[in-house]
Amino acid sequence: MSDFNDFNNAQVAKLPKHLKQFIVAQNYEKYTPVDQAVWRYVMRQNYSYLKNVAYYPYIKGLKSAGLSIEYIPDLQTMNDNLGEIGWGAVTVDGFIPPAAFMEYQAYRVLVIAADIRQINHIEYTPAPDIIHESAGHAPIIADKDYNNYLSYFGSIGAKAMFSAKDFELYEAIRKLSILKEAINSDEMQIAKAEKELRYISENMGEPSEMALLGRLHWWTVEYGLIGTLENPKIYGAGLLSSIGESASCMQKEVEKLWYNMYTVNYPYDITKTQPQLFVTETFQNLIDVLEEFANTMAFRRGGTESIMKAIDCKNVATAVYSSGLQVSGVFTDIGISAADDVTFIKTMGPSALAINGKQLPGHGKDYHKDGFSSPVGKLKNKAKAFEDYTVTELKALNISLGEQTTLLFESGIKVKGRVKDIIIENNKILLIAFTDCSVTENNGNILFKPEWGIYDMAIGEKIVSVFNGAADKDAYEEITLISTAKTHKVIYDDKTLQLHNLYKTVREIRESREGLEQLENIFEQLKLNHRKDWLCALEILELVYHKKIYHKLEKELLVYLEIKAGREPDYTKLINDGLHVIKNPVSQLVIE
Repeated sequence: MSDFNDFNNAQVAKLPKHLKQFIVAQNYEKYTPVDQAVWRYVMRQNYSYLKNVAYYPYIKGLKSAGLSIEYIPDLQTMNDNLGEIGWGAVTVDGFIPPAAFMEYQAYRVLVIAADIRQINHIEYTPAPDIIHESAGHAPIIADKDYNNYLSYFGSIGAKAMFSAKDFELYEAIRKLSILKEAINSDEMQIAKAEKELRYISENMGEPSEMALLGRLHWWTVEYGLIGTLENPKIYGAGLLSSIGESASCMQKEVEKLWYNMYTVNYPYDITKTQPQLFVTETFQNLIDVLEEFANTMAFRRGGTESIMKAIDCKNVATAVYSSGLQVSGVFTDIGISAADDVTFIKTMGPSALAINGKQLPGHGKDYHKDGFSSPVGKLKNKAKAFEDYTVTELKALNISLGEQTTLLFESGIKVKGRVKDIIIENNKILLIAFTDCSVTENNGNILFKPEWGIYDMAIGEKIVSVFNGAADKDAYEEITLISTAKTHKVIYDDKTLQLHNLYKTVREIRESREGLEQLENIFEQLKLNHRKDWLCALEILELVYHKKIYHKLEKELLVYLEIKAGREPDYTKLINDGLHVIKNPVSQLVIE
């Protein structure tokens, strides 16, 4: 990405290649005057309501994140502001895979969907949009305890093992969100996509680490409450950006439970309002619960169960030997002793070896293009871990360059060959390479034949960690599965473009405080040609209501909107909420 824009932001500049592939340009000019009005409506509603129920830093947080109530945020302004608190922001195309999303968080970069919700989804959208991502996530970033939790969650989540089913689910959610947010979507297609999503959701089997972590993320970052069960405040971005649910969630019918490790047992449905929400007393408690969960994960536990998770994943994962050697590839097989210890691991297809996240020279996926396999464990009748042998102790076993040797592991695996290379790092033996080598199990099963070439044998008594993805992602050139389903780009007809112009004119009148005499004519055009629209009429009413000189027009607008609210249930709450903000203006929206 030679034209990569880092917005002069240190966090964005640090992003590795494999994350940059998701970034798209914001293309600010694509936002229509209606889009800008949708942003302004939601932000005014949020401000009016959230000043009483949001966790205290929310309002001042908007300003510290470079957000305004009046305009959709510009990514450069956001980065200038977020940079001051050690964060950054980039725009992407809709949902991205959970592992990538987590890794952005670990790099302290907010991922923001470039699109904005349609006016007919103004209260809530199942698709990620710029309102949710920036007005929801960004304002609370200024809170140090919270942003530490967010980046720590990212670093844990980036290591989480996922199953092949998780990716199916991600694709189904992305597909449905795109269909629902597309203009003139086919109802049959939406129904079919909902049915597919439901089927996949109901047949996921045992939830993976990523699925369980997804629940913790959902009930904190997206839908979290903080304080007491009786008087909680909102900090979750899904609630902060949903003008519908931020109000309904405070009602008694929505059960409030304490947030703890057991929260992981509560699945969620992104298409419905939440039946219960979880309250944390402090952000530190979020870190404590995450730490408790992380202790159950493969990257901390290692061993047989963790390799089994890697096999179930069917995607690139990394196993770490106790020597520090990291083996990355698609795991397909494992040897297990009677005591349930790992005795052997095997990958298929392109594999790579690394130490401390840096690929070993000459051991990339081109060299190990057909997979990698190696024993795990101690040598038979030897108390000492193989990786801790000194050069002298190796020589006693005939392990020196050019020497022929035979090694027998506790598991019964026998390795016989001529030593070609020994790699030692930090006084740990990582790897011994052999020529003319045969590897057999004690039942005679052949694991490697001399004619297959050089045998690279990993050294390590145990597998101490297993995590998602390659150890050195950029050297591995890990192209994360990027969805082929793209968000729809809209082409507007002439009538819609005329409506855009009316919105644009109303904004210009509001900002310049000139041309108020045009408002009557704009209202006539709305009544004549745009009967479905309600927001532009609200914006005109806002102007005349506060001017106190256009009494006749004000009365006509009020009657028009009240009739529309009475006759059209879809607009009832939206219009009534809009009228409430006009009649009860908050103290000049102090964040401006």
